[in-house]
Amino acid sequence: MIDLNCDMGEGMDSDASIFPFITSANIACGGHAGDVDTMRRTVELAMRHGVAIGAHPSYVDRAGFGRIDLLGKSISLAELPGQLHEQLLALQNVCREFGVRLRHVKPHGALYNRAAKDTEVCGVINAVIKSIDCSLLLYGLSGSEMQASAELAGLHFVSEVFADRTYRPDGSLTPRTEAHALIEDSNIVLQQALKMVREGVVDCWSADGRPAGTVRLRAE
Repeated sequence: MIDLNCDMGEGMDSDASIFPFITSANIACGGHAGDVDTMRRTVELAMRHGVAIGAHPSYVDRAGFGRIDLLGKSISLAELPGQLHEQLLALQNVCREFGVRLRHVKPHGALYNRAAKDTEVCGVINAVIKSIDCSLLLYGLSGSEMQASAELAGLHFVSEVFADRTYRPDGSLTPRTEAHALIEDSNIVLQQALKMVREGVVDCWSADGRPAGTVRLRAE
């Protein structure tokens, strides 16, 4: 089985048309996008299509859509737990309203990328998840710091790989600011997804966009 996971509830018109084709959704919960009404609509769509519901918390940054690393700038490490707790609790309350379970958490954007290499940020995320529900799964970048930190914290970690993003030789994602970060050819997307699942490797690229061999990863 392949879990086809997608970010939802971010104000895109395509949500309803995508839900029939995915198995799990990360729902924006007020940090970079979304509000109670969009959370309700998105949870209803997930229920209609039998899609597992996850929270997609981020830095509170609507202007930058959560894609700018604001930690140590406009957001302090001391403020981060409160921001994340508020977002997770908001979506959990919506789930309870509909009598459905919140299943997982996947950090969004810059927070996701920061956590992939920052143990302190991982610790904050883990602590907040455990304060809400220690049975929640944590989705994170395969082979990153998030995995080791989650396992130490006693959380179940799901190693995530990306079909439509390019990778660097260290296993990190190519930053979106670079021209070759996204894969837009659907055939290449499919080939990359199958290669990651079947072979446990992905083609990687140097910072200047040149092929740089392959890097091992785990999708599970």
